[in-house]
Amino acid sequence: MPSAMEGSEGGEEGEILRYEETEDNNVSPTDLSELLKEGTKESHDRAENTQFVKDFLKGRIKKELFKLATVALYFTYSALEEEMDRNKDNPVFAPLYFPLELHRKEALVKDLKYFYGEDWKEKVQCSEATQQYVDRIHHVGQHEPELLVAHAYTRYMGDLSGGQVLKKVAQRALKLPITEEGIQFYMFDNISNAQQFKQLYRARMNALDLDKNTKERIVEEANRAFRFNMQVFDELDKIGRSLTEEAQDGGFPVHDGKGDIRKCPYYADKLGKAGPGCPYHAAVALAKQPLVQLVLAACVAVAAGAAAWYIL
Repeated sequence: MPSAMEGSEGGEEGEILRYEETEDNNVSPTDLSELLKEGTKESHDRAENTQFVKDFLKGRIKKELFKLATVALYFTYSALEEEMDRNKDNPVFAPLYFPLELHRKEALVKDLKYFYGEDWKEKVQCSEATQQYVDRIHHVGQHEPELLVAHAYTRYMGDLSGGQVLKKVAQRALKLPITEEGIQFYMFDNISNAQQFKQLYRARMNALDLDKNTKERIVEEANRAFRFNMQVFDELDKIGRSLTEEAQDGGFPVHDGKGDIRKCPYYADKLGKAGPGCPYHAAVALAKQPLVQLVLAACVAVAAGAAAWYIL
């Protein structure tokens, strides 16, 4: 679920993807946007160098893992936008309330329907790392709403920056439709110019009536948000290492007949219930039957005769 990060070498992904692409001469070092920019640099670097993010940027992302990342985003943004709605009239956050332009939950629902089907709610669940992130967002929204600025800044400004490169990487690596199903999360249809909108957003942040201590707490909370994101990245990376083969359409990969049969996803004991045997081993057993071998031999002879006729 990365957003703004440094890309890999070469091409579009080689650009440095920061929240602040251009210098703004109208800002002061004590402005919240500048404090966040400087105060989260180290967290940026650590997040960019997690294995999950590096693999993603190189196009080494499995579809099943991308689907799980989308699930994590859904739960994260559901919590974030619930708390933003709760605080839309609170002066410590109200100027940053842009539901039409920014909210991602509806787009994520479309992506989940594409990947999991209409009954997607029955197929997804919030992971442990994501739940910790969600719990923190709810705590902040209900007890320290001024810190909600940190979570909104970390997510949305990243989505409008590095997220736009990730959209193209995912579409190409996963061979997603050119009609953009599966990547609606990255589509901001109500923002015509991302750079101008980000400048507006930073100006609104800088205009918030906050004392020095509160600004420092917001920077600290932004770094905390990065840590939550990195924990989700690490969780996804561990899951990715266990995916030895690409699972198609949410199913199990077919056993290739190599190694321990007990590791086959279709092995009844592993599934914990009686069920169909491994397709590979079932096919091999069938091919050993004398009658089947006779039929196969006849088919081969017919095919060879037809090929010879065509060549002549």
